Amino acid sequence: MNNQKKKPRPIEENSAPVAHGADDLPVVRVTSYNLELRNKDGFIGDKANKAAFRNTIEAWRKRVRSGGPDPLGDVPTDGLSKKEIDAVLEEEETEAASLVLAAIDDFATELAGILARYLREEAWKGTERIVVGGGFKDSKAGLMAIARAQIRLKAEGLKVNLVPIAHHPDEAGLIGAVHLIPSWMLKGHDAILAVDIGGTNIRAGIIKLNLDDQPDFSKARVWKSELWRHADDEPRRTATIEYLVRMIEALIAKATKAKLALAPVIGIGCPGIIAADGSIARGGQNLPGGNWESTHFNLPEALRKAIPDIAGQPTFVIMHNDAVVQGLSAVPRMTDVARWAAVTIGTGLGNASFARKET
Repeated sequence: MNNQKKKPRPIEENSAPVAHGADDLPVVRVTSYNLELRNKDGFIGDKANKAAFRNTIEAWRKRVRSGGPDPLGDVPTDGLSKKEIDAVLEEEETEAASLVLAAIDDFATELAGILARYLREEAWKGTERIVVGGGFKDSKAGLMAIARAQIRLKAEGLKVNLVPIAHHPDEAGLIGAVHLIPSWMLKGHDAILAVDIGGTNIRAGIIKLNLDDQPDFSKARVWKSELWRHADDEPRRTATIEYLVRMIEALIAKATKAKLALAPVIGIGCPGIIAADGSIARGGQNLPGGNWESTHFNLPEALRKAIPDIAGQPTFVIMHNDAVVQGLSAVPRMTDVARWAAVTIGTGLGNASFARKET
């Protein structure tokens, strides 16, 4: 038996179609993403993001203070970390825990109402499962809110399963990128580069494909990653791209040192509506340092210019909405449903819906 690793297949620049924000992906169709539904108060998604949960806690604190001491003391709500909020919940029958539980219930009610509204949209009809990602999921309070929202959906007679995303939210936004890329572009390669751009953080990583273990990417794993909390630095857009390029170059160097065969592809998840040419049509208002929606700016082009080749082959950049990419990380676990969706609870409330393609 010949156990020698196959030589990576060279990719010709004119043979690799790059469709940013595409509906038709290798194994699924994206039926919708970034739904921008409104009511009299504005976008409905603004009622179920990280800030909205904090606002709900603060509203309860104000109400409780009208009748006595604040169970959470003098610490500002914005100063409470996820770990501190979760620690309060461990106190069980205290007033502080009861206050946080009341906020969780209110938030879950808002989330369930938003999901029920999405499910009335044509693109979401027939959805059997909704996976919930984003940083909020990575906490006890977040998991409790998801479970309570599930109960409310069931109580409304909506037969849909609401489940936390399987991967850690920091990794889901990277691992999902493998499902943006045609399988033939990955043959003979060990890994790809992936980037997850958010309103608070930018994360870049190397995803080991592990296709010899499972050809459906169910064994894909983050091998190395770099995190930059840009919200602390408030950089301009140009500085943001320069820093991102340095992150990617550092990862390429690590892969080279480890003799890991990188495919010459960078998969990106980014907030907003992604046009076919890779520009951000709208929805990039939370991105750092300037107008990412400018007609004079194109992130994939900027990265290709800065990193023209990877391992001696021309660089290709494929970009989609960040909620789509997080949702794609769940593809191997969705083989038993025909239609499913994803929401990400973070700086905003991202959303995407999918239909499995017949094989």
